[in-house]
This record gives sequence, C-alpha cells and structure tokens, in this order.
Amino acid sequence: KVSEKNEFPTVSTGEGVTRRVLSHNEELMTVEFAFKKDGVGELHNHPHIQSTFVKEGIFAFSVDGKEQRLEAGDSIIIPGNAVHGCTALEDGILIDTFTPRRDDFL
Repeated sequence: KVSEKNEFPTVSTGEGVTRRVLSHNEELMTVEFAFKKDGVGELHNHPHIQSTFVKEGIFAFSVDGKEQRLEAGDSIIIPGNAVHGCTALEDGILIDTFTPRRDDFL
C-alpha cells in the first residue's frame, strides 16, 4: 500500500519536535521526526528494533549510555529495549524505521 502524503497527521512529541508516520504495516513502520535546533528526543526504550537515518542536520545520540554524533547521511540501528534519545545540534530530520510497527504511534 502506498501512503498518501497527508494520510497521517503531524504530531508534536515535545518542544521543537514533531512526528509523522510515513507508512506502515504490521511488521514495519517508517516515521519522520522533524527537530528544531536544541529539540530533544527524551531518553526512552521500547521492544521494537529501530533504524534511524539522519536525513538532515546533526544530532547527539545516546544509546545505552554510549554517546555518538550523527550527521546527515549517517544511520544507526538501535536494539530493542536499548535506552536511547537524542538532541538536535541544528534543525534536522530523522527517518526512523521500526519492526514490528509502533502501534502506539497510530
């Protein structure tokens, strides 16, 4: 199934951060997160395996206490249940893929 551009709403997930589901089925979900500079993806964990691609910007990531700097073009795999979060060092966009789908985002 192809998802239409405006099929899913843009949702605020915190100050300077929005989320929009791009597409999904039961096994997989693709989500766009847009960050303003200094926007924070708070530390959290979930059972889903997550792949993150930095489409635009520079981010400071923490995954299970390990700090990493990711820039446009970089990607990372975050294991299920790993405690992770990020801070935007400039305006940016992350494309996250989750398996299985994050039903809490629907």
